[in-house]
Parts: sequence; C-alpha cells; structure tokens
Amino acid sequence: MSAAALAREDRTGERADIALGALALALDRAGIAYAPDHRTLLVADLHLEKGSARARRGFMLPPWDTRETLARLAALLDAYRPARVIALGDSFHDVGGPDRLGEAERADLAALQAGRDWLWLTGNHDPALPAALGGEIAGDVVLDGVRLRHEPGGAALPEIAGHLHPVAKVRLRGRAVRARCFAHDGARLVMPAFGAYAGGLNVCDAAFAPLFPTGFTAHVAGRERLYALASAILCDDRGTPQAASAFASARSRTKSA
Repeated sequence: MSAAALAREDRTGERADIALGALALALDRAGIAYAPDHRTLLVADLHLEKGSARARRGFMLPPWDTRETLARLAALLDAYRPARVIALGDSFHDVGGPDRLGEAERADLAALQAGRDWLWLTGNHDPALPAALGGEIAGDVVLDGVRLRHEPGGAALPEIAGHLHPVAKVRLRGRAVRARCFAHDGARLVMPAFGAYAGGLNVCDAAFAPLFPTGFTAHVAGRERLYALASAILCDDRGTPQAASAFASARSRTKSA
C-alpha cells in the first residue's frame, strides 16, 4: 500500500464516527453501527441457521454458526448497552430458519432482547418472520430522516442498508488482504454482513457502482482497527490495484448524462 493510502488510516482505532444527514453513527470494527443519540445498535445480515440450511442440501458444515453469531452480538450489546437493536434484514438464512433454532439458541436470543426494544427488518432471505421471535417486524424504518432497509438503492436518501455483504481487498506490504467493510459516501451506508457464515462481495463489483457513482470510503476491518480507504485504491478480486472498471464506467456515464 502506498504512503498516501496508509495516511488515510482511521486513527480513532476500532471505531469511526460518521454522519448521514442528522444521524450520527459510530462504525465498529466488529461490524455493527451505533447511533448514540438514539441508543440504537444496527446490525445487518446475521444469516442465522445458515449452517442447518446448508446441511439440508448435503453440505456438512459445523452447526454452530447461530451460537457463534449470537455470542459475538451479545458481547457488543454488553459493551454498548443499547436501548434498541435494529436488525437490517436477512437475520435468518431462510424462512424456515426460526423453526430450526435450538432451545439453547432461543434462550440466547431471548436474553439479548430482554430489557430493550428489538426491531427485525425483513430481507430477501427472510421476507416473513414469526411473531414468536419477539420484538417487532417491519419492512423499513426511518431514524432521524435516514431510511433503514435491507436492500440498498432506494430513491430516498440518505439510507442505511445491508444485503450486499461488502468486503474490500487491498494490497498491504506486498500481499493482498481481504476483509469485511462498511461502504459510505455521506448519503448511503452499506453495512457488512455480521453472520459467522455470511460470505462477502467485493466492493469493486459492478453491483456497487450505481450506489456510489462518484466513489466512496471503505471502512475496512483490520485485526485491531478500522482503516478508512478511498475506493480508488481498492483491488478487485483479480488483484488489480485500482477500483474496478465498473466505477470508472459509472463515472463516465454520470459525466456524459
């Protein structure tokens, strides 16, 4: 990575403070966002029970993903003590996921919900959720003028969404590093996937281009801190040390419009 890129490291450490409109947010290296003025914690794409869903299709994965995901979330709730949690969709890997929860996992989830408000936003993997999960269920919600939803790309901005599971790839000290990230341009924030078994889509993929036609900042989760990196210095999955051509094409179309 160049000296200029290293100079853009987020020196605040494990958290980065940003704003979308009037909404102040702290992005946490662990993959959540916290709105201090509302004591609200945001988390996206838990994909609970993905392991059991894959097992039904013949893929033998360790069935502990839900337990691991909830344990990581529990540690963050202990740290932030939010009054409310909003899960931004795809909280379960499929509509049958809630029925496959084990008794221990149900107890863990109930403990996380105890003493606070909990809002499940529906996603493309879990368009319907049972009331027995606890909390409330909605398609989207507005917080300080910012729309929270699962899939990004709504006409109304600013917005916070998940769905795309952003990861960033950079070259660091002669090797490529790929890690989950937040993608943010001041008007839109795409959250990383939180689930233990959730995969990731490179932020240089064409799917991100219409969302950020003039580029964005990737807040990349390192081992000990977040790194704020301009999209122009990221690598695509082939290792090209620049933004994918999709972004250049999008900028070209914007200028010619």
